[in-house]
Amino acid sequence: MRAVTPNAITAAALCLGLTGIRLAIDGNWQLSILAVLTAGALDGIDGRIARLLKAQSRFGAELDSLADSLSFGVAPALILFLWSLQDLPRIGWFASLALAMCCMLRLARFNAQIDEEEQPHKSAGFLTGVPAPVGGGLAFLPLYLWMATDEPIFREPVLVAVWVVLIAFLMISNLATLSWTSIKPGRSIRIEIIALVGLLGAALLLEPWLSLVAVCVVYIALLPIGWWRYRKVRRRRAAERSAIG
Repeated sequence: MRAVTPNAITAAALCLGLTGIRLAIDGNWQLSILAVLTAGALDGIDGRIARLLKAQSRFGAELDSLADSLSFGVAPALILFLWSLQDLPRIGWFASLALAMCCMLRLARFNAQIDEEEQPHKSAGFLTGVPAPVGGGLAFLPLYLWMATDEPIFREPVLVAVWVVLIAFLMISNLATLSWTSIKPGRSIRIEIIALVGLLGAALLLEPWLSLVAVCVVYIALLPIGWWRYRKVRRRRAAERSAIG
């Protein structure tokens, strides 16, 4: 059971991604988004549970990548195509393909580099590009806005296509992005952070779509901060190497 538990959670995330597609086919956008976001939540805990139970395995890692590519690449791409992009069959399908393909390429790059010793971003506590679950969530931003406001402009296929392609590019980019290990809040503000997380949970229940929009905006605002912080780390390391040399 110790080995089965984390893999069962990963399999549940994969099934939720497929279910999101099924719900989108029926036009149930709310539940389709919820299915993908729940898959993201499960993806965030399966690895931690595996480490906690000391049940890491190569099989689990491969299954996790497969589930991620489907839940955060294929599922968002098809949901957005059915919701808006199909009104531009050629350009819309190209944008959907870009999102799905770039998600898979990102995961393939991650798997290929997992045993490499020289990983500048990882060694400094940063990620390379936007993570797959985050990218899938960010791709839904026009859909969040449409759900919150019911404004037709947010369903405009040209704007949605441009946004989807941008997120696809960020997923495979070499941009240094913040990870949990690179965000180290001081002890003096940890109570405030706990309160903020609690308020965010309440906001997600009361105003889910506006809350998701706010989360996306905050993450996008953190992208240049992650790039700037990594540049500081890289300059400091270069200075240390020069001093040693």
